Amino acid sequence: MDNIRLDEAKNIILKKIESFHSGSDLEETGSVLSVGDGGANVYGLDQVMVREQVGFADGSKGVVLSLEQNHVGVAILSGVGHVCEGDSVKRLKSINAMPVGEALLGRVLDAKGDPLDGLGAVATTEYATIEVKAPGIVDRQSVYEPLQTGLKCVDSMTPIGRGQRELIVGDRQTGKTTIAIDTILNQKGQGVICIYVAIGQKSSTIAQIVERLKVAGALSYTTIISAPSTDPAALQFLAPYSGISIAEWFMAQGKHCLIVYDDLSKQAVAYRELSLLLRRSPGREAYPGDVFYIHSRLLERACKLSEAKGGGSITALPIVETQAGDISAYVPTNVISITDGQIFLESDLFFSGVRPAVNAGQSVSRVGGAAQLPAMKKVSGTVRLELAQYRELEAFAQFGSDLDATTQQTLKRGKVLVQILKQPQYSPLHIGLQVAILYAATRGYLDNYELSDLQNYEMGLYGELSNNHASWLDNVASGAPLKDDVEGQLKTILNNYGERFVSECQT
Repeated sequence: MDNIRLDEAKNIILKKIESFHSGSDLEETGSVLSVGDGGANVYGLDQVMVREQVGFADGSKGVVLSLEQNHVGVAILSGVGHVCEGDSVKRLKSINAMPVGEALLGRVLDAKGDPLDGLGAVATTEYATIEVKAPGIVDRQSVYEPLQTGLKCVDSMTPIGRGQRELIVGDRQTGKTTIAIDTILNQKGQGVICIYVAIGQKSSTIAQIVERLKVAGALSYTTIISAPSTDPAALQFLAPYSGISIAEWFMAQGKHCLIVYDDLSKQAVAYRELSLLLRRSPGREAYPGDVFYIHSRLLERACKLSEAKGGGSITALPIVETQAGDISAYVPTNVISITDGQIFLESDLFFSGVRPAVNAGQSVSRVGGAAQLPAMKKVSGTVRLELAQYRELEAFAQFGSDLDATTQQTLKRGKVLVQILKQPQYSPLHIGLQVAILYAATRGYLDNYELSDLQNYEMGLYGELSNNHASWLDNVASGAPLKDDVEGQLKTILNNYGERFVSECQT
């Protein structure tokens, strides 16, 4: 033993200690160093991983968000206010997961997967990790199938395809949520599963949305994840990931999903709150440096899978709130750079009665006509251009009364289009009805009517088509191009209905 050097003895002792710990059943525990409003710094959990769940002494749970040199940052999921400094913390050795399956349809859940609708436990045994890697390029294919919103101004100028990510952006109270709810309502009978994630909203607002979907018969194919403003910041941050994990389960079955994040601005604020409580370095507007990453890793999971992977899809409609229409702010520009286009809602249009208040100049779909039916593509080709010409001439026309005939015709056509593109909330339209009324507006069938008569004309035309020409509507919805016999039928319908409408107006 005298010949054994001190460093060799040290190595022998360390190996014995390591073998003792590796073979023992001792739980790894730590203690709370400091605790804030929804966040805690914990010392002692040397082997814990990011996104792993931990349990506090009082039974509360948390999820690890950051790994520091001497401690870990934990977001408290439940029992906020009951966790105290010095409390023991133990590893649960499980990654945050969400229940998935058909049983979730028609249910209202929180971000942990616990039911909030009073209908009992969710009858499923399947769980999915809420944080997974997005599908790679090889596993995807191009977006080509249309996902109809039922809104004339969206389906004609900013079409959305299955697998696309289309941002809805605008100021507070400009109709962002209404566009998303209309899109969910329009999926009835289309074979699309819907997930609505409510982040940071009032509980009463979420309850009204649930009731609206229930009355319309849309709740049967919809799952609602509720993280209201009264929930801890950790749940508001995790809610979108819980929602996308449910959608991914359906996509893996070869089904099509629509997920709405309402809204990601509030998720970013919740993440900023957590990060500041955990003493993470703030950056621009006090957001942490990885605020872009929390949205990119979320939205990249929405895609159209290849046929080899089942051909399922997730279409994402993230919502972002702006301040005074400033889309150049930090979070809006981040999300715009990730998504495949944006629908920009303008306050001035909204308050002037143009609803949905879509600004055609700043709204764009980078998928474009690939996600449009042939008939809609043909009738909507000139809509954006005619609206742009109208907006430009409208500003000059108010300064002069002597306008040439061409300018007067452009102004008249623009006013007709603005009036026709208006649509009441929660009233999505069949794609065939949209094609018919846009064809009438862009081909001059409405130029001789007073603007006050257009609403009656529109409602009457919808009734005529639905009651007497249902086969024509189905033909357009099935993808028939608007030419030859299909266009000839529509011209005949519009001519006959126009004559009857004029006679009714005169009487």
